[in-house]
Formats: sequence, C-alpha cells, structure tokens
Amino acid sequence: MFNSQSSPLRRRLIQVAAATLCGFTAVGTAQAQAWPAKPIRLVVGFAPGGTTDVMARVMAQSLSEALGQTVLVENKPGASGNIAAAEVIRATADGYTFLLAPTSFETANPYLFKQTIAPAKDLTPVAGVGRSQMYLLVKPESPFKDARELVAFARANPGKLSYTSAGAGTPPHLAGELFKKVTGIFSTHIPYRGAAPALQDVMGNQADYVFDPGIGFPHVRAGKVRMLAVAGAKRSSFFPNVPTLAELGFKGAELDIWFGLWAPNGTPADVTARMGKEIAKALTQANTKTRYEAAGAEPIGLDNAEFRTLLVNEAKLLSGLIKDAKISVD
Repeated sequence: MFNSQSSPLRRRLIQVAAATLCGFTAVGTAQAQAWPAKPIRLVVGFAPGGTTDVMARVMAQSLSEALGQTVLVENKPGASGNIAAAEVIRATADGYTFLLAPTSFETANPYLFKQTIAPAKDLTPVAGVGRSQMYLLVKPESPFKDARELVAFARANPGKLSYTSAGAGTPPHLAGELFKKVTGIFSTHIPYRGAAPALQDVMGNQADYVFDPGIGFPHVRAGKVRMLAVAGAKRSSFFPNVPTLAELGFKGAELDIWFGLWAPNGTPADVTARMGKEIAKALTQANTKTRYEAAGAEPIGLDNAEFRTLLVNEAKLLSGLIKDAKISVD
C-alpha cells in the first residue's frame, strides 16, 4: 500500500507548494508597500486654465513631491465633467488613476443629463480639495447698490432683468436659479460657454447680473463691475466687507463650488487613505494658498467623512432645485 505520509516525493511537493505560496504572498506584500511604483494620473474634466485645472496642477506638484512619483494631469473636457468621470470609472482600480472635479458632476449632472454613469455609485470619494464661492455682480451702470434693491426691482418688474451664466446646468446657473427660487423673482437666463464671456456681457451692459465664481475679482477691484453680495454661507476672505445674501435677508440662497478627489471603486483603502493624508498636508502649504487665491479659490480641505456628507447634502439641494426649475441640458 502506498503511504502518502511517508513518501519523500509527497513531502517534497508539499514543501515546494508552501514555498511558492509564501513567495506569492511576499511579492504581493512588497507590491502593496511599494505604492506608488509608477506615475499617477489625475484626470480633469475641464480645459487647462480654469479653477479645476489650477487645483489639479497644484495638487499634482505637491503629491509628486510627497509620494516620490510623478503625478500627471490629464485634461478630458466635455459634458460638465462626465467624460472625465467615465474615463476614471473604466480605469483599473490599482491606485494609479484619480479624478479631480467639482462636486456638481456627482450632485447635479445625474439630474441634468441623460447619462449611463452613476457617479455616486461608480466612484469612491477620497477628500475635498478646495472651494470657490460665487459672487453676485452687476453691470457698472447698475442702479442697484445692494441685493435688496435688485430683488425689489425684479419683484415689481417681472422679466425685465436678465442674468448670464457659464452655461446651462453649471454651478453659476444653478446659483442664479436658487436665487430666483429663494427671492421669488423672475429674470431671464442667458447661458454662455464659460464664465469669462458671461462676465464680459455684464461688464458690457448686455445683461444685468451674474453669479461669478471668482474670475471677476480684478474687474471688481478696477471698478468695472460691482459686487453686491456673496452667495455663500459666510463672507468671503477676499472681500470681507461684502455681505452674504443671508445677511441681507435671503436665507437658503447659499451655494459654493466645492472640488474633490475620487478614485475608481475597488481602489485599495490604504492608497486612498494615503492620498487623503497627503492632500490635507498640501492644503496647508503657503504655495497652495497663493496659487488658489490667484484663481479665486480657497484651500479648504474636507476629510473623507466630511466630503461624503457634503456630497449627500448637496445632491439633495440641487436635485430638488433642478426638478422645481425644470432645468435640463441636451
């Protein structure tokens, strides 16, 4: 009878198998500990030069220094960030592809576009990377000295005022619709392809007001456009003497533009935790503050729990607004 327990061949096979298994385990552990072992992609859904792109490049520089690997910014503009999101969703969840975007791609786009992706289900939030407030600006010859005067006129003259935005469904457009909903006014929306042309027509007296994401700062300081209020929960650090809409009696009209980092579902938890930790450090650096401020933004970080809470609350607000105002994007 063949005795398997005493067979030298049997024992040798068991030893080889055990050694092989230990080898695979050691390799896997070494690979995990070695992250990152190659360049990391940071995908951005907007063209170079905008606020999202600026934030991505600031983060890429800081992360490259902290992680010892190049972090590459890839611009994939289109569909308000949906094209970039789809790119990251399809990527391998190995810790080498991330999405940096405004939160609206998750909290507003699903209610504006007919789309096949579901960001809240298809991507994993990592951390918040900054914020831009929006500012109620009026044309230089405007008779309105504050937001209350504008609202009073609009209530008495429905449809006589118009406002511009960076495009249908963009945060500045949603801020304008929220303002109309809270104040009970009606004004005509004029969409543009970008915040710059939207601001330009207000400066040229072609429209009455705009909710600007910060690119109008130089023009405000030069007296080419007037700032009436901040559409945020608190006053802006850039213009501390300008009141918020809530201070003027229009509570509920607050809408900031938040930006964050997402990873493909299944990305190792230790990798996303490390990214969140390094982002938090980067946001405290003086260079980050300086470069953010040049884009009208603030390096305000949100950890994973805070970021997820923001996404849930913002989605509730914007989905209701989009439904009530019957906003759609073809």
